[in-house]
Amino acid sequence: MAVSDHVDLATFIEGVRRRNPGQPEFAQAVQEVAEDIYDYMQDKEQYHKYQILRRIAEPDRVISFRVCWEDDNGNIRVQRGWRVQNNNSIGPYKGGIRFHPSVTESVLKFLAFEQTFKNALTGLPMGGGKGGANFNPKGKSDNEVMRFCQSFMNELYRYIGADIDVPAGDIGVGGREIGYMFGQYKRLTNEFTGVLTGKGLEYGGSLIRTEATGYGAVYFLRNMLATQKDGVEGKKVVISGSGNVATHAAEKINQLGGKVLTLSDSEGYIYDPAGISEERVNWVKDLKNKRRGRISEYAKEFKGSEFVSGKTPWGVPCDLALPCATQNELTGDDARLLVQNGCIGVSEGANMPTTLEGVHVFKDAQILFAPGKAANAGGVSVSGLEMSQNSARISWKEAELQRLLEDIMAGIHASCVEYGGRPGSKVTDYVRGANIAGFKKVADAMLAFGVV
Repeated sequence: MAVSDHVDLATFIEGVRRRNPGQPEFAQAVQEVAEDIYDYMQDKEQYHKYQILRRIAEPDRVISFRVCWEDDNGNIRVQRGWRVQNNNSIGPYKGGIRFHPSVTESVLKFLAFEQTFKNALTGLPMGGGKGGANFNPKGKSDNEVMRFCQSFMNELYRYIGADIDVPAGDIGVGGREIGYMFGQYKRLTNEFTGVLTGKGLEYGGSLIRTEATGYGAVYFLRNMLATQKDGVEGKKVVISGSGNVATHAAEKINQLGGKVLTLSDSEGYIYDPAGISEERVNWVKDLKNKRRGRISEYAKEFKGSEFVSGKTPWGVPCDLALPCATQNELTGDDARLLVQNGCIGVSEGANMPTTLEGVHVFKDAQILFAPGKAANAGGVSVSGLEMSQNSARISWKEAELQRLLEDIMAGIHASCVEYGGRPGSKVTDYVRGANIAGFKKVADAMLAFGVV
């Protein structure tokens, strides 16, 4: 065996950065996983011999393409689109499509890498992928969004399929965008297959898909608290974001007896000391989904609440926190402030919302901390169930899907506990547990296939 098979962690990470210049988000995601995996792999010769981690950290393929479309004024616009197919060792590539100006190849590679482990944790046969474009649907008319989605699918359709790669929604891609893309895929291929998830109920979608990510993050939080003989009831909760994940997380917190204090968007956050009740959560859903307004309008609507411009909500004293907005929104200083103010549990509703420094702060403080690849796996879990329903041409009832979602989140929690124990600590290292459990499933499948 070559000496290079046993390079140390620092050398491995340096190699990742060298091979992927100008891609800090991707390097960060790989480092976060490698910090736990390296220790676990120490005595497992097969993983070293077959360069498993090195291979997982190199996407199977990265597809980049031009997307041309015409705006309502007759101007020709040009965006860039991508699909990153990271690893399909345990099933077809599966992961969302994101439309946002911040989308880059680095961001999508990090998301596809994370998705590989997240999907493995669900126990469903899904590989990891991610896609998107640097297109901003905000401020665009329905016709402009339709034309962009159709042009995007004109390129993407060549690389996806029900048994190849099954995209879903993500930031900037909801039911409207999925409908336009699915319609164009069907038009181009003359096939009606489950090639996209997050579809409307009228054409093959699944019940509770909209709620699944936010609900799942709260279910995972509840499972963590149960290990400490505690629960959500009576807890003060700070949530970032005001989109699909954040509002449904808030909804489930309310159902379990917690009190939601904040929601946010890119302009700032609202703080409601009376609690953002179910009625007020529904008002926010309407604001964001139908009127496409800003969260600052909440403070004008509900007396006693306030809008804090240009800041994130992590300085608000709370018992529990759910970052549900975007990557790297919660810094090391934010994490220290949360711990200092008495926060006992954090569950990531977004993908990698906590910086590496912040993760280390939570770990060192030994609070309950659930990484996104475990805590927000509810969305892709129900997407996987939607794939199963499409394949069988059936539709399950809501009660059955809710039961399956709770079972899947409980199973992910159990896997994290199995691999995340730390000597001398009563609190599970959920980051380590999620990384190892997800890695082991993918790695063992890769070993079975040989060098491919």
